[in-house]
Amino acid sequence: MKMVYVSDVGRVRAVNEDCAWVSRLEQGYTLGIVADGMGGHQAGDMASKLAVETITQDIVSLAPGLSVQACAEALKAAILHANEVVFRKASEHDEYHNMGTTVVAVLLSGQEGVVGHIGDSRAYQFRQDDLVLLTEDHSLVNELVKNKQISEEEASVHPRRNVLTRALGTDSEVEVDLDHVILEAGDILLLCSDGLSNYVTKEEMTLTLGLDDLSLQDRADRLLQLALNAGGDDNITVALLEHQEEAGSSTKEWNS
Repeated sequence: MKMVYVSDVGRVRAVNEDCAWVSRLEQGYTLGIVADGMGGHQAGDMASKLAVETITQDIVSLAPGLSVQACAEALKAAILHANEVVFRKASEHDEYHNMGTTVVAVLLSGQEGVVGHIGDSRAYQFRQDDLVLLTEDHSLVNELVKNKQISEEEASVHPRRNVLTRALGTDSEVEVDLDHVILEAGDILLLCSDGLSNYVTKEEMTLTLGLDDLSLQDRADRLLQLALNAGGDDNITVALLEHQEEAGSSTKEWNS
């Protein structure tokens, strides 16, 4: 598994409230996380960092060779633990009052895994010039689109498109969405904050990820640059995880 991430404050914001982490763990798992904090200067920054640190610490201690179901439960538990940590911090310190964060995280063993998310940071799966959105935004405009009150085109320019219906750390309890994912050799998982998805079209993302002559790092950098060129009104974070089958070995399977 090849993995890279880039994060930028953008052209307008004073602080980067996004936080990301990607790594191959000693037990053989791969973990990727993107969190987009909210709550103003320091608060959003604190929320996203706490979420990423808590989830990472919990997953790093997992036993090796867990089933896909056990990994899904572990990722969900880690995200819920992060919710407790952020909510408690916000409750105990006035300067962090009402802080929260989105989170999208993927936990993989070999080619199979699970995506967990809260908010409007997204996970996409790229395969052979096709890009599929794996997550569903927990946002006001997405609810309006689902209820056919506005079109997807109207949603992209709606004045309240940044209003979330679900976030990590803003309430004592929260629901985590989980999605099963299976990767083929050459597939790329894209995790991103809305600083990318609100400013770069799906077509632009697809074309960029399909540039096989570019390294994975160069493709991540190009996606970031596209968001900056589109205005860069928000923090931008892009994480890419590419599944590469090892020469001469069979694809790893989940152990039950």
